[in-house]
Formats: sequence, C-alpha cells, structure tokens
Amino acid sequence: MKAELERLIADATKTLIGTVLPEPIDPGSISVERTRAASHGDYACNIALRLARSARKPPREIAEAIVAALPASPLLARAEVAGAGFINLYLALSAHTAVLGQVLELADRYGQSDAGRGEKIILEFVSANPTGPLHVGHGRQAAYGATLANLLRAIGHEVQREYYINDAGRQMDILTVSTWLRYLERCGESIEFPANGYRGDYVHAIAAHLYQQCDRKLQRDVAAVFAQLPLDAPAGDKEQYIDALIERMRSLLGAGGFETVLEVSLAAMLADIREDLAAFGVEFERWYSERELVRSGAVEHALEKLESHGQLYFKDAALWFRASRFGDDEDRVLVRANGQRTYFAPDIAYHLQKRERGFARLIDVLGADHHGYVARVRGALVAMGEPGECLEACLIQFVSLFRGGQKIPMGKREAQFVTLRQLREEVGNDACRLFYLMRSHDQPLDFDLELAKSRTNENPVYYLQYAHARVASVRKQLEARELSYDPALALQSLGRLDSPYEQAALASLARYPEVLLQAAAARAPHALVHYLRELANAFHSWYNAATFIVEDSALRNARLALAYGVQQVLRNGLALLGVSAPESM
Repeated sequence: MKAELERLIADATKTLIGTVLPEPIDPGSISVERTRAASHGDYACNIALRLARSARKPPREIAEAIVAALPASPLLARAEVAGAGFINLYLALSAHTAVLGQVLELADRYGQSDAGRGEKIILEFVSANPTGPLHVGHGRQAAYGATLANLLRAIGHEVQREYYINDAGRQMDILTVSTWLRYLERCGESIEFPANGYRGDYVHAIAAHLYQQCDRKLQRDVAAVFAQLPLDAPAGDKEQYIDALIERMRSLLGAGGFETVLEVSLAAMLADIREDLAAFGVEFERWYSERELVRSGAVEHALEKLESHGQLYFKDAALWFRASRFGDDEDRVLVRANGQRTYFAPDIAYHLQKRERGFARLIDVLGADHHGYVARVRGALVAMGEPGECLEACLIQFVSLFRGGQKIPMGKREAQFVTLRQLREEVGNDACRLFYLMRSHDQPLDFDLELAKSRTNENPVYYLQYAHARVASVRKQLEARELSYDPALALQSLGRLDSPYEQAALASLARYPEVLLQAAAARAPHALVHYLRELANAFHSWYNAATFIVEDSALRNARLALAYGVQQVLRNGLALLGVSAPESM
C-alpha cells in the first residue's frame, strides 16, 4: 500500500518536470507516512515542502500541482493539500477491504515480507553468567531478544539466536569456591562463609549434588582451608579475601579437584537456565561456551590479527590494545603481566568469530551499564579490519518490581532477588512476556505484579486476549444458531463495511505489515505491543456498538470476515511476542 502510494506521487512529479519542477527527483526521496488522525486522511506526504527550495516555489503550489497530476487509482478516494503544503491521501473503501481479503487469504503469513532477505544476523541475548538463577532483569532481556528475533525473521532476515556462556572467568571461580564451602558444611565442617561468596539456596542444592557424586573425596581440613588468609570484610578487603580463598582451594584440591567442583556447579546452573528459558518460550540455535572459545585458539587468532594491524604494544610487561585510536578514552590491557587474559580478550575474539562465521550484522542485547563496553568492542572490530557498523547493541534498562505500590528490593550476590521462575509462577508467562515488552527497552520498566494478575481491561494482556476470545465466542454463537460462515459471500459483501467502527478496524489491519517493518528496523518490539492494543481497542469499540450476527446474510458474513481478520492479526502479533491467544477467558 505504502509503496504504491509513493509510486503514484512519483509518477505525478514526472509530469511536472520543466514546469513546476526544474528537474527530476529521486523517487526514493518520496515517503508517505500514516497520519495520526483520520481527519487528515490515511497517509500524508511532505515532498512538496522538501522541493520548495530547489523549485523556488511555495510548497502549497507544488503540492496542489502534484495532487492535480496524480494518476487515477482504485486505491485513492481523494487527495487534499493541507497546512503549509502537506498532501493528505484518503484511501478508497475498496483499498481497505482488499487488505482484509489478504489477511484472510494469507492467514498466519499476513504481515511477513522479504525486506531483510540476504542479510544474516546473529542475535546474542541474555548471556547471563551461569553463577545463579535468572532474575527478573534477565527475563526482560530474554523477552526482548526472543521477540526481536521473531520480528527480524518475519521480515525476511536469516537470524541465529545465540547464548554466550561466560564460563571461564572469575565469577565462575567464586561460584566454585562457594559450592565447595557449602559442600564442606555438608561434610559436617563449620565455616565462616565469605562476604563475597554466592549465598543463594541454589548453592546449597549444588553442594548437595556434589556430595552425592563425590562423597567425602573433596573434604579438606578447615584449618588448612582458612590458615593465614587475609582478612575478609568488614575488617579487610573482600575481593582479596575471595581471591586468596580460590587459590587455597586450588592448592588443596589440585587442578583436577577444582575442575570437578567447577564442572558440577556449571552443569547445574546451565541446566537450570536452559530449563527456565525453555519454559519461558525462549530457545537458542547455539549455546557458545567461552571455555570452548579459549580452547579453540580463537583468542590467539584475534590477538594475532590485532598485532598484524599494528594495534598492540607491550607496557609494564602487559599486552595493550590501542583502544584510544578508536574512540575509547584509554588503551586497554588484553593480557596482564602475570599472563592472565582480561575479560576483554575473549570478547574481542568472540565478536571476530561471529564475523568469520559469515554474519553481516551482530546484534548484542546487553544490560544498561554496557555503553563503554560496546564502543570498545566496536573499536576492536575496526582495528581488525571489520566494519564498525556491523555491531549493534540494544541496551536493556533495569526492571523494578512493585507489589501493592511498594518496590521490592533486589541484589544478586546477597540472594535478595526475585528469579524469573518465581515471577513466571506468580503472574504467568503471557503477562511476563507482554509486560516486559510494553515499554521501549531503553527506558526503565516498573512491573506491577497486581496489575499483571488482574482480569480487567487495564491489564493489557487481558485486554488483547479478551479481544481474541470474543471473536471465538462469536463463532460459538453462530454455531448455536445453526448458521455458518460463507467466505465467498463475505468477500463479495465487504463493501457493506462502511461504519466508522468498521473503517477504523479495517485501517488498523492495513497497518500491520508496516508495523512489523518499523518495529524490526527500529529494534522496537514495544511498537508491536502498542499496535495490538490499538487494534484490540478498535475491535472492542466495534463489538460494543454493533451486532455481528444479523438477519442480513451479506452484512453478517462481511462483519464475520472482519472479525475473523482482526482475530487473525491479533493471533499473528501475539505469536511474535510469545503470548498465547486463548479461545476463551
């Protein structure tokens, strides 16, 4: 629809060359957009305002000439000039009803396109450290990433969803020593748990599994464990203390024993995360281990590539990346003087490998505190000869939970957090998915638990699902009255859909493909949520004002066709959001 209207305006401008317009214009510069108010038509175009300077004519004069030159089209009822020179386009009823025919014919394929065909995208999201259960913040990233993948696929992109497992860093070591200390407690030892250890109940569960698997083979004398360690907080430095405790564990258990505890801890946490995400309807094509990345030689490969481009140097026995050449505020250490790599080295290697696997665009869904990190990784890609624009980052703002108007405190290390599983169990998957997506990802989200569980029109989940279920109830009423839907008669009678309520619903259906394109391009799933609420509102208003099952069979079937079309688009959109479309409420 949009493209055809732009073509009509382009054809009109061609007839004005040498009179109103001095030279041909680029058809790509012509854009029509949906109007905000029906009184301004269905679409509007500002091309006349943009041509005024080069044409040296008032924009209204140019707009009037374009409107007069518009070719006849069954799409258009009329075109008008408004304001300073806007062209308002009013669609013919047949154009609206033709869209309904497409909805009914294409069904679950309606709205899909091949606009993104040819671009391979790798979408990495969640990627939480496997050191604890997923919390509500991870849930927002999961809902956003899964829906963005659906949107990108709907418009033709080839998308791979990937979870990067941060299983090779210091946080895994802290989980490992935390598990071992709880294991020692299970062996009957009395210990003072470190201030910087992981304290959640899940650590006790992992320790119990470790004890079941290894019995007392990993038990060591507590005096040897804690002898001559630096002071823990509050008297000492908790970071130094936990690092010293990790090294003590390594020395007492040896590399093999330490690895056993790490593997048990990692396997338990990954199993929990996988199960949690699967139950939330979030799947990945690949789970990519940082440990595997390191073992594969990918980090050395990336360092060699940086070296070959002259972007590394040694200072104070450490290996540095010339990050300041690429917009960073300072250079960055990749390998410390003790030979240990920083977290940044494998991250660079991972993103380089994404490119070398053939992905044109790399989209990372990250927490809101990653602004500097993104610029740093992008700079490293450029330093290795890759285009900086290939990397996009969608930074997800924080989630606050509210119950009865009171904010729920959360803090992961102290185990004062609400898990995604707890949230899902309380309000359900559908409410989780939709509430996470109601606001733009770059804005903080206040999640109202009481609203999410309510069965009122103020709850957007209920409001959308109720619209879908209402159409299902109409089908049941039709059967109860021993009537049937006649698709052929319906299509012949769509011209009867001329009430303001029906026109609003038809216009809303026509917008759906454009919404998908815009939401995918802007990486904005919330735009789809807003659209579906508008569609549901148009339907509820119509439902409350009209009777669908009337004696006039032509009108009845036309109205049923529109109701079924609305239901289809609601179902399509809800599926992209990961929300169910129930037949009854």
